[in-house]
Amino acid sequence: MSGAKGKSTPPVVKDSVRRGWRPLGASGDTALVPQARMSGPMPWLIAIMVAITVVAAAGALALGNMAASTSASIEGGVTVQVLEPDESERSRQVELLLPALQGLAGVVSVRRVPQEELDALVEPWLGEEAVEGGNVPIPAMVDIRLRGEPSSAAIDRIEQVIAPLAPDARVDAQASWLGPVFDAVESLRWMALALIVMLAAATSAAVLLAARTAINAHRDTIEVVHMLGGTDGQIARVFQRSIALDAAGGGAIGLAVALLTILALGLRFAGLGDGLAGQATLEWNDWLALAAVPIVGVFLAMATARFSVMRALGKML
Repeated sequence: MSGAKGKSTPPVVKDSVRRGWRPLGASGDTALVPQARMSGPMPWLIAIMVAITVVAAAGALALGNMAASTSASIEGGVTVQVLEPDESERSRQVELLLPALQGLAGVVSVRRVPQEELDALVEPWLGEEAVEGGNVPIPAMVDIRLRGEPSSAAIDRIEQVIAPLAPDARVDAQASWLGPVFDAVESLRWMALALIVMLAAATSAAVLLAARTAINAHRDTIEVVHMLGGTDGQIARVFQRSIALDAAGGGAIGLAVALLTILALGLRFAGLGDGLAGQATLEWNDWLALAAVPIVGVFLAMATARFSVMRALGKML
């Protein structure tokens, strides 16, 4: 049998005619695009894209959890530092401040931070000998919780109360000194989101290129299939299925690599203690979102492949 324009008929089509033509999409029709699974650059490129996307998404989710947890823990928080160098006088001033602050309107709780907590905070910076020997005077701290965010008026009222009782004391709203940290975290989250969008665009471009390459490589076969009654939609499904299988395999590999990377990073951050970095954790719903990344990648690859193939087939007629 001769093909279109004097070209020889591809062996795949000859075999289909000999066995009796069946519409594309039936069992065995993927032979139209003969390709071993996980061969060529496409699945490995998708694996790299998925791995980077999952790691970036995990970072964005962890930073969001850290910001939310920290914000909740310091909500309405105000710290009073008593800077009196004499230890006995410093303790006396704190004892006077506690009942005076508790009586203020809008104050939910007042707590003196135990000396053990203060020592644990400064020991990594000053050393164990300096803390235990008392060579460095450590200010006493009073933790105040207000009802709602601390306003300027609330800070002024606290300063007016402590001024006659502890002249050297200083008042700080906890959210104010963490503001730059939250701004930096928000910037990192937007950067991670931008990276995810760019990776999705790069994946779509790679699938588009792979689909066009496959169509050009099998142009003769496609022309004969058209002559035998195959529709553009049936042909597109064959290419779509082939790319979907490559995307699924590459996505699974990329997800596995990304999860191993996230677990390794998590162990490293866990060693930093209970500070801000220690609160950058992932919840169970975050893990589900990460597991959905390769699934979304498969659907994105399928949609891109179908769009590309249908457009190319339309130009062939």
